[in-house]
Amino acid sequence: MASDALVITGPTASGKTALSLAVAERLDGEIISMDSRQVYRGMDIGTAKLLPAERRGIPHHGLDLVDPDQRYSAGAFARDARRWIADVRARSRVPILVGGTGFFLRALTHPLFREPPLEAHRRAALARWLERQPTEKLGHWLEALDPEMAARLRARAGGAGRQRLARALEVALLTGRPLSWWHAHAPSEQRPLRFLVFVLDRPREELYRRIDERVHDMIRAGLVDEVRGLVDAGFGAGAPGMSATGYAELLLYLEGRTTLDDAVDAIQRATRRYARRQLTWFRHQLPPGAVRLDATRPVAALADEIAAAWRREEAL
Repeated sequence: MASDALVITGPTASGKTALSLAVAERLDGEIISMDSRQVYRGMDIGTAKLLPAERRGIPHHGLDLVDPDQRYSAGAFARDARRWIADVRARSRVPILVGGTGFFLRALTHPLFREPPLEAHRRAALARWLERQPTEKLGHWLEALDPEMAARLRARAGGAGRQRLARALEVALLTGRPLSWWHAHAPSEQRPLRFLVFVLDRPREELYRRIDERVHDMIRAGLVDEVRGLVDAGFGAGAPGMSATGYAELLLYLEGRTTLDDAVDAIQRATRRYARRQLTWFRHQLPPGAVRLDATRPVAALADEIAAAWRREEAL
């Protein structure tokens, strides 16, 4: 069976963006962002989002979907991505998913449960209340309401992050049943999608160097002003988007609770930790048959290899 789309993934700062543009040009493709932070409007520099002028005329999907105070789940991505993939293929073009958010990819290869309907006004009121609660308290509540899901979240590579805890509590409190129950009793009606997956690998030391350099580039490009503008627009520390690396640390700087040099150092350390979690995920969770590529090779050579592999598969 042929693949539904092509995937280029790898840890942050591994070179996915430049490679994806080169592959899209070779295959007449359209790019679908598989990045959980690039969905936020106004968060451009700190998420390494390409500006329209930098996209070489290649259509991009999955960018600027929600405001920083809104949540965007893996389930929402799966619904949107299935539509984007179908639309791109209907135009006889190649859908290319690009990004390092592993659970977005898994939501397509292992379809999620059917989400229960939640009343918008009750959901919004609960979200405002949960935002005021300490993360530790959210964890204690989830242990009481859904111990199975709490254990699953603790075992994840990224741990039981605040957004995941809030989502699990939201389902339990608004539906009367824990999220683990919905996973077991409301299986997805969607078929798993098939992908031709390429993973970029770089030596750990080089990857860390690229991360550190990119953080400095973001600061020079105006990341502090970007964060300041979001704060002025009313998006504070409680907004889901503002928990992103780079934004959370600079919020502390703007509040006078740290120096800029210390904030930059914290961003670099947090990004390196995130890269390590991604590498762990890629070792255990990628679909069978994923092809690992040496990202230190020239971009043109890598793009030629990926394009040739896609053409071979389509010819079968």
